[in-house]
Amino acid sequence: MVAVSPSSASSDDIIDALQNPVDINFELPDPDNDEIQEMDFQQQLDAVWKVCDRFDLQTDIWRGRVLRAIRDREKKGGDSRGTGFLNWLKKREITKSQAYGLIQLANSADTLLAEGQLNPNSINNFSKRAFVETAKSAPEVQQLVSEAAQKGDRITRREVKQLSDEWTAMSSDLLPPEVKEKAEEGVLPSRHLAPLVKEMEKLPDSHIKSLQKEVAENPDVDTVKIVTSQARSLAKYLDAAAQVQTLKKTPLDLEMALEEALRLDCLSTAADLVKQATQLEQTVGKLYTTWKRLGSLADRLYVDTGASSPHLRSMLSSLESLSGEVIEVRLDEAGERTVRLRMMTEEQ
Repeated sequence: MVAVSPSSASSDDIIDALQNPVDINFELPDPDNDEIQEMDFQQQLDAVWKVCDRFDLQTDIWRGRVLRAIRDREKKGGDSRGTGFLNWLKKREITKSQAYGLIQLANSADTLLAEGQLNPNSINNFSKRAFVETAKSAPEVQQLVSEAAQKGDRITRREVKQLSDEWTAMSSDLLPPEVKEKAEEGVLPSRHLAPLVKEMEKLPDSHIKSLQKEVAENPDVDTVKIVTSQARSLAKYLDAAAQVQTLKKTPLDLEMALEEALRLDCLSTAADLVKQATQLEQTVGKLYTTWKRLGSLADRLYVDTGASSPHLRSMLSSLESLSGEVIEVRLDEAGERTVRLRMMTEEQ
């Protein structure tokens, strides 16, 4: 691909780049040729695919830079609604989400290059999604990924995630030394440890210690999976229980309830229970708001109509089963199952 520096590019430079494109005319293996071994066939196509992916990434980075320039120019001199930018996208049949995706890619490239984390020549070793993921990662992970790219390694999202997991596992103070030792030996893959660290980060210290003790006593994959599940359920329980307003009405020791759930090995069920309770409370709140809005609209329409609009009046009559004090909803078309709810509010 012809590279043109954005800071020094003149119109002549850009025109020259357009008039002298790089030839990417590939000679693909014949799929009907039985003499080509399957492995060779796959390798040849994979090589072509990687070249296309490289050009695709660089092209989209430049597209993102162009779109960013158009957007920023519009912010400076256009109207507050960004009409000029939207019209520019419309003419080129680019959606707003596609445009901002490309701008994000350009921002990722410029961030990594500006911070010196990445050699410009190493960009060719990235897939687009891996490039964006790298830009979102911690600086330490960016450094690890960049070093791998500069060695010539092909970087996909899988490689970024693997390096991110390794850094998360080895840098976290939440993992006991016994676990880190097994990770360094390769006995405990980092892909199992990273989720454990992320779940433990959500918990208070009082709950972390027991989990650390359990995984330290048995630093193996099965134990890590079990403890990760426990940590996830603990986080769900603590978060949901704090949001359930009904639980605050009566004296209740949620920590003791939690201890009992742990002892009876039903923490996951208890966590799902309080989560469903939270969702139900939120649903009831939304139901009440919607019901009030429906009643208000029905009253307004009733005032605005009369004998000359019998069909509108008929519609209002039909909706009384929803807008009245008693809400009635059929659960099936046959009407064999019906739910009735009486809406009663009480001022405290």
